[in-house]
Amino acid sequence: MESVFFLQGAEACVLGALRAGMTFFAGYPITPSTEIAENASARLKELPGGHFIQMEDEIASLAAVLGASLVGAHAMTATSGPGLSLMQELISYGCAAEIPCVIINVMRGGPSTGLPTLPSQSDVLAAAYGAHGDTFPIILCPASVQEMHDLTIRAFELAHRFRTPVILLCDECVAHLREKIRLPKYPAAQQQTFFQPLLGIGKRVSITGLIHGEDGFPTIHPDTVQTFQERLKTKITSFLSDIEQTESFFLEDAECAVIAYGITTRSALHAVKMARQQGLRAGLLQLKTLFPFPKQTLSRLAQQCKRLLVAEMNMGQLVLEVERCVKADATVTACLQANGEIMTPAHLLRALKGGV
Repeated sequence: MESVFFLQGAEACVLGALRAGMTFFAGYPITPSTEIAENASARLKELPGGHFIQMEDEIASLAAVLGASLVGAHAMTATSGPGLSLMQELISYGCAAEIPCVIINVMRGGPSTGLPTLPSQSDVLAAAYGAHGDTFPIILCPASVQEMHDLTIRAFELAHRFRTPVILLCDECVAHLREKIRLPKYPAAQQQTFFQPLLGIGKRVSITGLIHGEDGFPTIHPDTVQTFQERLKTKITSFLSDIEQTESFFLEDAECAVIAYGITTRSALHAVKMARQQGLRAGLLQLKTLFPFPKQTLSRLAQQCKRLLVAEMNMGQLVLEVERCVKADATVTACLQANGEIMTPAHLLRALKGGV
C-alpha cells in the first residue's frame, strides 16, 4: 500500500533518513540546506532516542556525526559549498577510520560565498576529490523530490554496508522543490551495527586516522600500509554493480546521448523528447551515482552513440570524467551553464543540434 505526499525536497530527505533509521543529526545553518536541519530538529525531538544538536560550525558538526556513529547512531549532517570545504579533513578521517555517516550537500553557486540562494552543480569535484589522501567516497545525486527520499535511504544503506561516509549531492532547486512523492510501505529500520565493539560499553577500542592494521593500532610497516590502502579501495571497487545506479531514457536506438545529473536531468529529458520529435535520435543517461563513476556504463554507451553531450551547471567538471572514460570511442562535448539559473530544454536542444 502506497501513501502519497506533497513534500519539499528537504522534507523528503529527512523523512527518508528517519525511515532509514537516523537517530542523530548535527549541523550548522547554511543556505540553502538549512531547511534540512530545521526539519530534522522538529522530527528528531519527537523520536524516542532521537538527538539533534546545532554545532558552532561545519567542522564540529561532522565531528559530532562521526562520534555519534561510533557509539551506534545512524547519523547525518547537511551543508552547502563553503561548509563542505570545511568538512574535507573529517571526510578523509571518516574514510580512513571507516566510520559510516551521511552528508547532504545542497549545491549553490560558487566559488567562495558565491550565490547562496541560487542553484549550481559546482561541488562535484570537491565532493569527489576534495579530501586529502586516497579516499573513495560514494556520491549520489537526486533529480526529484522522490529521489531525495529514496537516495537518502540508499545513502544510509551504503554507508553502513561499506563503512564509509556517503555524500548526497543535490542542488538548491531539488532541495526546495515541492512535488508529489509516493512512499511504499517500508520495513521498520533495523538498527544494525556492522562493527563491534562500540565506544562506551566498557571495551578498549582503538580508533585512529593514522594508517593502522587490523587491530586498529598505527603502523608504518610497508606491507601493512599497502594492504590498508588497497582495502579502502577494493571494498568499493569490488562491488561497483551494487553501488552504481543510472537510468536510461530513449537509448535503445539513440545515435547521440545526453549525460546529465540532478535538476539538469529534467531539462535534458524534455530536450531529448523535442529532439526526437524533430527527427534526431537522441537519448538520455541519468547518473544517480556520480562516484564511483560508472565507467563501464559510459564505455558501453560510447560504443553505441558516437556523440555524447554532458549537461551540467558548472564550468566543466563531470565532463572530465566522461572524457577520461570514453577516450576516443565517441566525441564528447559539454553544455555548460554557471549563471545561477536552471539550464533550459531549449538551450540543451540547441547544443544537441550542434549549436552553442
